[in-house]
Amino acid sequence: MTPFGKFPDRGLEDLGLEAVLAAVDDAGLHQREVQAVYAGHARTGRLLGRENGVGQLVMAAAGVRGIPVTGVGNFCASGSTAFREAVMAVMTGLYDVVLALGVEKLSVRPEKGKPLTSDGMELEGEFGFTPPAFFALVAQAYLEKTGASADDLAQVAVKNRAHAEHNPYAQYRKPLTAEEVLGSRMIADPLTLLSCCPTGDGAAAALVVSDRMARRLDRKTVRVEATSLLSGCGDPTATGGFEVDRKTAHAAYEQAGIDPGDIDVAEVHDAFTVTEVIHYEDLLLCPPGDGVKALLDGQTALGGRIPVSTSGGLMSKGHPLGATGIAQVHEIVTQLRGEAGARQVERATAGLTHCAGGFLDGDVAISAVHLFSV
Repeated sequence: MTPFGKFPDRGLEDLGLEAVLAAVDDAGLHQREVQAVYAGHARTGRLLGRENGVGQLVMAAAGVRGIPVTGVGNFCASGSTAFREAVMAVMTGLYDVVLALGVEKLSVRPEKGKPLTSDGMELEGEFGFTPPAFFALVAQAYLEKTGASADDLAQVAVKNRAHAEHNPYAQYRKPLTAEEVLGSRMIADPLTLLSCCPTGDGAAAALVVSDRMARRLDRKTVRVEATSLLSGCGDPTATGGFEVDRKTAHAAYEQAGIDPGDIDVAEVHDAFTVTEVIHYEDLLLCPPGDGVKALLDGQTALGGRIPVSTSGGLMSKGHPLGATGIAQVHEIVTQLRGEAGARQVERATAGLTHCAGGFLDGDVAISAVHLFSV
């Protein structure tokens, strides 16, 4: 993957190419050994005039043509969905090497200064219904339900920034205090500026290979145990939780035959402080209602029972929409290989990624969960 950040002089082609070449080099392969590509991108059409052909653009720059290249747009879960499609393509037996790519550029756009909202919500966005507004309503419901406070939620930003300090790919690495989080500009009560993830640019890529190809590689491989994806089906602004995440997670655990208690490390869709805490519960990483307790007890920090967002998460690593889901895969693979350096989770053998996105009738539009093991 590339570092995440604001790179006004770099384009989609440049960012994507760096990620692709890094992925094939890591595997000890050549890009011309890739047999198919799924490229995730969410806002390239509206913001950059590139609705289609991003994958073809990047692969042509890599010197690869004449193979199937499919664009994948699925809100913030575009990269996760591209990864799922790559996994399923290999599972069919049609291919031995499939590339999943995610790329996004948000720092330079014609509409800068206007609300950056979801497809289908442009009118609502003009009237203030933006992602921070939606998740603020979810936060209010969660705080009322659990008795937690905004002070509690601020600890997510503090924890994830502490993790990001050790991640060279992270957009923000300077340590944060809870006072800084709570004292930053209010965006949508109770979410302050530092309670929200940043926008930025970046790309990530992952190679999915068959068992046959994996045996040929001179590289430690990680097994994909489950891929699960569902569309929204609840009302989180009323319940303070995400029913779709619970259903998606249940399906993934059942598919893999893995118990939630077996997960050693997780990357979740922490676009806002409150969402990470809710995801602890909905992904079954802690009992219902114990999300804040898990946070404050240090269970989800490095050295804790189940470290979450060891990369720094969307909060600090950054959130270039289409790249996020595959960047999460990058972190989990790095952890399960034992290559994460100062942020390494000891003896990690099973990991989870979760990404959500979009809006659908008062809920997120999509939830994706992947499980991995070594």
